[in-house]
Amino acid sequence: MKLLRYGPQGQEKPGLLAADGTIRDLSSHIADLSGDILTKLDTLKAIDPATLPVVQPDRLGACVAGTGKFICIGLNYADHAAESGATVPPEPIIFMKATSAICGPNDPILIPRTSQKTDWEVELGVVIGKPAKYVTEAEALNHVAGYCVINDVSERAFQTERSGQWTKGKSCDNFGQTGPWMVTPDEVADPQNLPMWLTVNGQTMQNGSTRTMVYGVAHIIAYLSQFFTLHPGDIISTGTPPGVGMGMKPPRYLKAGDVVELGIEGLGTQKQTCLQD
Repeated sequence: MKLLRYGPQGQEKPGLLAADGTIRDLSSHIADLSGDILTKLDTLKAIDPATLPVVQPDRLGACVAGTGKFICIGLNYADHAAESGATVPPEPIIFMKATSAICGPNDPILIPRTSQKTDWEVELGVVIGKPAKYVTEAEALNHVAGYCVINDVSERAFQTERSGQWTKGKSCDNFGQTGPWMVTPDEVADPQNLPMWLTVNGQTMQNGSTRTMVYGVAHIIAYLSQFFTLHPGDIISTGTPPGVGMGMKPPRYLKAGDVVELGIEGLGTQKQTCLQD
């Protein structure tokens, strides 16, 4: 299934993408795509999409609601680590992105007022579907509700040139476009073999694949679960391949009016216009 949320910000309703390409309303069956609903997605598979109303929304929201933790993995592609001038870490680098950064897949990138180095990052998102604590790598994927596209927008000066942790360079408003839909694991044959790409104003910047991850999805889930419980609705953004603006010579960053498009095979695409906040 391809599950989604649609409607004005803060008033989103649950829906699904039917095989015929139409968006169908699920609100007569569930209140939202969050929490305990994510633990019993199999009940939704029994619903015939043809029985659901067709909707034509003006906006898609983030494909999951009620996210308690937005966890990101840094330098998880060896070639991206190299372009960043960093070495591959001996363990996954964990940092948190504020949940207030989460927005719809086509919502604008808001460039902060004092920003000069707003950057792009296409990433595979993993949505947790049932609690995971002290799970093994062999068990880890059983805790996944689905996969999605994430743009882990980053302000590099905030992130690396000012004191403290990375969080403030990752958590600005609209720095976490999520969706367009969450694709359930039965439709993702191998999360470690998904081509991914990103363009700015039509120019290809990133063209990679999840197969070059240093730490795969199962390893990341098992690793994180040794430190804290992962809950339904938690999102893990698993890192980006090379091609970010920071790694270019000279570096290139986003400005108002730029258009960013990105996608992952089988998981959909996003399109954002950059606006000055």
